[in-house]
Amino acid sequence: MAPPWELASAPRLDGQVAVVTGANSGIGYATAKALRSKGAVVLLACRSTTKADQAAEEMVASGPGPAPLVIELDLEELSSVESGLGEIRRTSDRVDLLVNNAGVMGPNGPDSAERQLWANHLGHTALAAGLLDVLAATGGRIVVVSSLMHRRGSLRADAPLDISSQSPMSAYGSTKLMNLLFCFEADRRLRAARSEVSIRAAHPGNTRSKLAANGTAKGRPGPIEAVTAFLGDRLGQSAERGALASLRAALDPSIPPGAFLGPSGPFELFGSPVPVKASRRALDPVLGAALFDASLEAVGATWPS
Repeated sequence: MAPPWELASAPRLDGQVAVVTGANSGIGYATAKALRSKGAVVLLACRSTTKADQAAEEMVASGPGPAPLVIELDLEELSSVESGLGEIRRTSDRVDLLVNNAGVMGPNGPDSAERQLWANHLGHTALAAGLLDVLAATGGRIVVVSSLMHRRGSLRADAPLDISSQSPMSAYGSTKLMNLLFCFEADRRLRAARSEVSIRAAHPGNTRSKLAANGTAKGRPGPIEAVTAFLGDRLGQSAERGALASLRAALDPSIPPGAFLGPSGPFELFGSPVPVKASRRALDPVLGAALFDASLEAVGATWPS
């Protein structure tokens, strides 16, 4: 049996540039910090530049590596994604790695489904499409971060972006299903176009993060909000362990394009990162093609054919 994959076995990234969304906390922060430790210049693409600046300072204090750079980018606003793309191009003439990590989970309010649709899926669609040419120049990789909750998702091929009638947590699962459908269809199209860009997906299992505090807890009565946020930030494996699936998808040359990685432990809740199986819905090529085309149209983007 092969030994568990660890970051120490990954190749160096000196001279390379990585873009990580939601890199100011949780799994995104752990991913960006690890990539920096391997020598990459990491662009922290975050909604809050204040939090991202603080995260950058903490990374610099944590050990040697290139200085991370902050990019203001709010995935819930297409105009912000477009301005963020411009800032990325002005900041660096290359991108070797894009980790679509950021997201919100089950926020309360009448705009819950729309917020999750954009933060978890459509904003990342626009970002990936907008960086394809610079990623192609370096033979770069895209990593899409999904969730075990994708198994709870439900979409229709005739209206693949319509989650307006779903409960907040069901909508979250559906956006995580969108992540995988997009990844697998993008892989098919990148291969068909003989693109130098490759794409893979990952999920972190049960990992401590700020998702609960920023989503399901927010807006609830005071004591419930406090308890939900507290538990979400303390239950599960550490963010460093949860980030390993994303990092292996990004760095391991033995992982083929179109692969899906997650923890090796019981029910994929924790453990070392290994290839895992997606749900049957996530592998549906008809639904995948419909979702992919509708997503590109929604953000006004194109893709190699």
